Amino acid sequence: MSKAVLTVIGTWVALVLTIALPALLPDRWEYYMISPASVGLWMISMLVGPVAVCWKLRSWIRTVPGDPQRPDN
Repeated sequence: MSKAVLTVIGTWVALVLTIALPALLPDRWEYYMISPASVGLWMISMLVGPVAVCWKLRSWIRTVPGDPQRPDN
């Protein structure tokens, strides 16, 4: 699997955990943690997050093990 695909899947797993873990909190906290606004922001981050992470890790994604280092790294 390519590094970009692994980066996107890793980002999605992290985002799914951030929306799922507040369900372990008491019921009175759950509404504040999983409000309609936060779910909307989470949905947007599912689209924008992987793009931002791939852009941030672009030099790592471009490298191939065994190749000499690029001058822009």
